[in-house]
Amino acid sequence: MNPRRVLVTGGAGFVGSGLALRARQTWPDAAVTAFDNLRRRGSELNLARLRAAGVAFVHGDIRNPADLTPLGRELDLLLECSAEPSVLAGYDGDPSYVVDTNLVGTIHCLELARKAGAAVLFLSTSRVYPIAALNDIRTDETETRFEIAGAQTLPGVSRAGINEAFPLHGTRSIYGATKLASELLIAEYHEAFGLRTLVNRCGVIAGPWQMGKVDQGVFSLWMARHLKGGTLTYNGWNGLGKQVRDLLHIDDLADLVVTQVTAFETLDGQMFNAGGGRACSLSLRETTAVCEKITGRRITITPNPDTRVADIKLYVTDNTRVTAATGWAPRRTATDVMRDLYDWMVAHAPQLEQAGIQAG
Repeated sequence: MNPRRVLVTGGAGFVGSGLALRARQTWPDAAVTAFDNLRRRGSELNLARLRAAGVAFVHGDIRNPADLTPLGRELDLLLECSAEPSVLAGYDGDPSYVVDTNLVGTIHCLELARKAGAAVLFLSTSRVYPIAALNDIRTDETETRFEIAGAQTLPGVSRAGINEAFPLHGTRSIYGATKLASELLIAEYHEAFGLRTLVNRCGVIAGPWQMGKVDQGVFSLWMARHLKGGTLTYNGWNGLGKQVRDLLHIDDLADLVVTQVTAFETLDGQMFNAGGGRACSLSLRETTAVCEKITGRRITITPNPDTRVADIKLYVTDNTRVTAATGWAPRRTATDVMRDLYDWMVAHAPQLEQAGIQAG
């Protein structure tokens, strides 16, 4: 596929802006448009980057189909990156925004693509997998982290990580449920209307231009606190900071998306787990050590043995299937990700402070 008109929903966000910029670079003759409601603080900082690269920006909201309709003319590729990304979203007693954005908004995007005859690449999440099942994965405890044990009773899990066969029965957070429901609708649109679709269930995505917060963007948050000062907490699992996530550099994700779009006709209708994998994973304790080494600073980290709602002990992606299908594998290491975050925060400190964004 060689797209001529590309729409990136959530296009001023961390992931969306990264993919919009890569689309513009990869397909210089294509018209690339970023669409975003600018609700998430810091997304406004990406507008200058998009403008400088020749990416058009439209201020709108996927919850409102009238905002999307004018963008369907001659559209042939939709990169659906819009989301309320916090796993804690809705637990304050009002789930309306996360449901309306992550599920109803997906329907509006699918309708736009169906009417335009455009292909859809949807960014989903590893959080579609149920919390209880993930926490039932047998683990070994080392000095710095939890590791997946060799013997498992659940399908879809091995020392390599979690693959697409992992069970889906159980609860997964309101955020995770909206993304899984969107996946189901995408499959139905593919079958009923011949809509060309691809889905990536991504692990933690990290890198420059991510505005880390307590409930989303943990690696950015960790680096920001070490750089700027403040405190952090090891929550849950005895407060030792041994819980593990893999991390996928935004540039590695962009590499994958370009590869998939180029081979869209071959990959059409498929879903893949995509993440950093075991080789690019860190526990919180290990993340602290990396941050201390890069910044030369130590901060106070308080242990809290109580596990937060919807939290999981470990998630590591098994990329076997996506690598076999596309030849793609992540190239950046965990240290690369953290070093790039540090360099970006230092280089853009005045810009972040002027915008009133206290890193972390």
